[in-house]
Amino acid sequence: MNRIVGLETEYGCLVADDRSPGGPDAWPVRVKNHVFRKASAGAIDLHYRDYEEPPGNGGYLLNGGRLYLDMGHLEYSSPECRTIEDLVAYDLAGDTLVQGALEELGVADRVSLIKNNVDHHTGATFGCHENYLMRRDAEFTPDALAALLCFLATRQIFCGTGRIGVAHPLAFDFEPTRADEDVIFQISQRADHIVNDIYQWVQFNRAIINARDEPLADHRKFRRLHLLIGDSNMSPFACALKGGTTALVLTLLEEGRLPGGWALADAVQATRDISRDATRQWPVTLADGRSCDALDVQRAFHASANAHLRGQDAETDWLLNQWCFTLDCLRAKPNALIGGVDWITKFWLLETFRAAENLEWTDPWLQSLDLEYHNLNPATGLFHGVEPPSKTIGEFNARARRPSAMRTPPADTRAWGRGIAVEQFMGETRPYVINWDAITLEGGSHISMGDPFNTYDSEMRQFLTGAGAG
Repeated sequence: MNRIVGLETEYGCLVADDRSPGGPDAWPVRVKNHVFRKASAGAIDLHYRDYEEPPGNGGYLLNGGRLYLDMGHLEYSSPECRTIEDLVAYDLAGDTLVQGALEELGVADRVSLIKNNVDHHTGATFGCHENYLMRRDAEFTPDALAALLCFLATRQIFCGTGRIGVAHPLAFDFEPTRADEDVIFQISQRADHIVNDIYQWVQFNRAIINARDEPLADHRKFRRLHLLIGDSNMSPFACALKGGTTALVLTLLEEGRLPGGWALADAVQATRDISRDATRQWPVTLADGRSCDALDVQRAFHASANAHLRGQDAETDWLLNQWCFTLDCLRAKPNALIGGVDWITKFWLLETFRAAENLEWTDPWLQSLDLEYHNLNPATGLFHGVEPPSKTIGEFNARARRPSAMRTPPADTRAWGRGIAVEQFMGETRPYVINWDAITLEGGSHISMGDPFNTYDSEMRQFLTGAGAG
């Protein structure tokens, strides 16, 4: 892939009974404190990051990532990754780290961290944000943006995680509440909450693409594409497809090789329509009035990527092969994707249980199982018990779980240098400030890390030695 990519995951918290004092609001704080103070997995922030992030709100981890509290949610940001296998492994490392904290605290039997994107009770949403480093000189022409939105709106057919029911962001739709009895299950959790195609804010007016220009790197060379549309995947295979196919499409954009003629009449409406379509035909209307379906769109992007990018490296070829395999199976044999595509896996589990218990889709029992699909606890989370029929999916899902990723950074990005600093600061008594692209010590000693492709190994060691750290 050779593109810097990172994921941000916000976890829901579910408390089973009143034996856990403080309720769900208290446990994200306790997990965060345990990770830094007891598990010694990182260096806590000693300074205000902004008015909502006081000292102690979070910190950077030994693996180069970050764990912190964001508006009550526990949030994990992966380190910068250059390969898809690393991206998935470091995303899973965050899951394992926070679940391990619950187990070490002795409350894993009654407190659960949930890797999903909706609160069925309140209708609120919390995100899985994707970050892709791009060349600053990449041309985001109207045609290129339209094609990118077309791809992003339709990729949910293989990377959506599914949900029971619907939500209505009334503050922006100005729609009256309605029952939507016909929408019993949809394929994306975030689709209902996306109300704009491109916009600057992250909260409330959520867009497919967040437009703020915050590269967290040398702004003369790089930009960061920040996406809000994705679901939090339980399946490592789905996470790989989500990040990998998007990275390939961005390479096509940078090289001026995006397939032509692919622009949706309304990307936001198409996102919702695809998610809610019970027939799984996923029809969309293009800007020029033509009609097609989401599978047609994805096949066009795959064909272009296959024509221009195949042979670059083994990982690209693997992604192209699995993308094609998944598109072929979606309608012809969807059960072959159990364990690989989350919404298919969840629907299969819920439908099997519903039929066995003779339940209606509106039964609260099913809504509870919907949540349990996303439970990080391997002893109780429904996804963890699924055995994929596909050998390729099963092998990838197993290979992606790397215990070493919790404490060792990727060896080919600046996360490596940051990890060196974090390990040093865990035994420090002097003040320090860690950011994604720079580190500062008391007295003004400063190292800039503007190139995410640089490990900064020697530079960091020299900086820490020269500044008298430790």
